[in-house]
Amino acid sequence: MAGAIDGIRIVDMTSVGMGPMATQLLADLGADVVKFESAEGDVFRHVTPRRHDGMSHAYLNLNRNKRSVVLDMKDAAQRAALLQIIDGADAFVTNMRAPAMRRVGLDADTLLKGRPRLIHCSCYGYSEQGPYAGRPALDDTIQAACGLAWLQGDAGEAPPTYVKSVVADKVVALYVANAITAALFSRERSGMGQSIEVPMFECMAAFVVPEHLAGMTFVPPVGPAGYSRLMNEFRRPFQTCDGYLSVVPYTDAQWRRFFTLAGAPEMATDERYRTQSARSGHFGELYAFVEATVKRHTNAEWTDLLRDADIPFAPVNSIADLLNDPHLKAVGFWRDVDHPTEGRLKQAGLPIHFSATPPDVRRHAPALGEHTAEFLAHPWA
Repeated sequence: MAGAIDGIRIVDMTSVGMGPMATQLLADLGADVVKFESAEGDVFRHVTPRRHDGMSHAYLNLNRNKRSVVLDMKDAAQRAALLQIIDGADAFVTNMRAPAMRRVGLDADTLLKGRPRLIHCSCYGYSEQGPYAGRPALDDTIQAACGLAWLQGDAGEAPPTYVKSVVADKVVALYVANAITAALFSRERSGMGQSIEVPMFECMAAFVVPEHLAGMTFVPPVGPAGYSRLMNEFRRPFQTCDGYLSVVPYTDAQWRRFFTLAGAPEMATDERYRTQSARSGHFGELYAFVEATVKRHTNAEWTDLLRDADIPFAPVNSIADLLNDPHLKAVGFWRDVDHPTEGRLKQAGLPIHFSATPPDVRRHAPALGEHTAEFLAHPWA
């Protein structure tokens, strides 16, 4: 069956993580995505580990379902060929900074002239509307700028630190894919394309602040920033007799059941812990109580107790654990695929389920320029 956006044609001029993840999501949903690269290729092609030059693990995991075409934007004939290809596209996506796009005539103002149905999406560090316009940005710098590194450092009580994931790239990739999909839907109604700007700094600030703006939500402020439940020192996986477990009673009923499991049912009627509002002022002591309680049993024993009590919990999985997780196996999450040059690969599957228009893997992550001759001879065929 065809994917949800089967037939949509996307010109992808992105590299590293944010842009390629966004366009891969769209490709998984059925879009025909053509990745245009320089002769050096996407920067993520060259990180390690890898079996062959230009085909790193990160590149392979972010560029399936695409074709790769190499063009030299300094060559007038090749630039003209690209413009003809864009004539047949529904969307153009780039994470190059705006000044660079203007220099080569691929900015929104230029491309939308004569192409009223085109959706032009630019995703980069900072909006062109503010004083940070044009600044270079990477995941680390955006984690610092948006407040995430400060929060990871206990809101200034400890040195700031980064989340050990390119979380800004991946979160903003979701904004990019969502924005393009929304613009496609809008075009179905209006017949008109548009330009979209998806800046990392603003998107990540919007992502971080909903719970952490806290008392500063109000004018004047009624307290500091930082959601207290997330900021207390005991918010961490707890040690059991034989491992670690995340245990998070949340609702009034869940806390009552946990107090019973802990052998302290009287805590459920303590005015400090009886309601969500009251508990919000005592998260530190509550989580310390959970930590002391969890030490009494093994992971397996707690799994039975917490599952039966319908209290949120999860084991602390390593990446290796995920490969053998029984739930992920049951839903077919992991896929072993044979790549024509890179051999047998294990890859995450497609986590979203559609009853009528399921996503699918149609193409392997391409070698640099693998489809150049074919695509330039027969664009969009």
